[in-house]
Amino acid sequence: MKNGLKNGIAISLIPQIIVVKILGAYPEFIETYYSQGLYPWISSFFRLLFGWLPFSIGDILYFLLIFFAVRYLIVQRKSIKTQWKPFLRDVMMVLSTAYLSFHMLWGLNYYRRPISEKLGLKESHTQNELVGLIEELTERTNTLQLAITRDSTLAVAIPYTQQEIFEKTIQGYQELENSLPFLAYKRPSIKTSLFSTALTYMGYGGYLNPFTNEAQVNGRLPNFRFPVVTAHEMGHQVGYSAENETNFIGYLVTASSDDPYFQYSASAYALGYCLSDLRRWDKAAFEAQYKKLNAGVKGNFQEVVDFWKQFENPLEPVFKSIFDSFLKANSQAEGIQSYNAVVSLLVNYHSKNPL
Repeated sequence: MKNGLKNGIAISLIPQIIVVKILGAYPEFIETYYSQGLYPWISSFFRLLFGWLPFSIGDILYFLLIFFAVRYLIVQRKSIKTQWKPFLRDVMMVLSTAYLSFHMLWGLNYYRRPISEKLGLKESHTQNELVGLIEELTERTNTLQLAITRDSTLAVAIPYTQQEIFEKTIQGYQELENSLPFLAYKRPSIKTSLFSTALTYMGYGGYLNPFTNEAQVNGRLPNFRFPVVTAHEMGHQVGYSAENETNFIGYLVTASSDDPYFQYSASAYALGYCLSDLRRWDKAAFEAQYKKLNAGVKGNFQEVVDFWKQFENPLEPVFKSIFDSFLKANSQAEGIQSYNAVVSLLVNYHSKNPL
């Protein structure tokens, strides 16, 4: 590649960033022409191309990228020191290409209309409203736990394989499509990540590969969490980038299933977020609500806590900080805390649609 072309690609990163920020100020434009216009075609193409493969092409591409990048740095370490300007130009060229590809293939969805606008929901809630939903979710979660186990002290063990959970989640999307057609899901491309162990040490339950549109789920997750996380990652494929929105979609999809295990997983998932939010507001009120849970429900919550605790490591906060910065750079001002913003969506949705 000629130096002039390399320079042009590298320099184009700056106007790209400016254009994206300008477009981001017009969510209706993004919604109409990208999220509901171009993106569904892009998404369908890549899911059709890679969805039938039992392994993740995206994971393999990432591995090869990291391998060759490290190899290049090792082999070329001496020439990099003496010819650092061409090296920085090449790095900028790679970043420019990745930035353009990311936003064209998926990333512009960060700037679409919020799902709360589509559903006519507020994006805030009061403590009283939160406690009201917690009481409803507690009753529902306890009831489902007891119906499944026949013993209030036993944690629920979801008996399905991961592939069966994938299939049931697709069915959940089909059920939800009847009431929320804009969440229609076609051409499945859901995989267990080849990097599940690495994702666990990084503290992630899964991710969407924006370059191949494959939904990657951490295969080491407890089955208790697997249905909602699967539905969450598929929500990214549907075209929603914000984490609070895909948390909400993951809940709706899993809750819409006619399977009691999925209903329990969804109810406990929503309850966990709501209780966590209440604890930040009023610890005494949180403790009073937590005491109402069946011992088996508490057992499932502890299962998740114990799972993540065994993989705690010094690098996890670093990865979380990087992801936090990434989210803030893509129009999510709360960064990684945006996951918790699902609570307002849950509270206001169920004020209109009681459990």
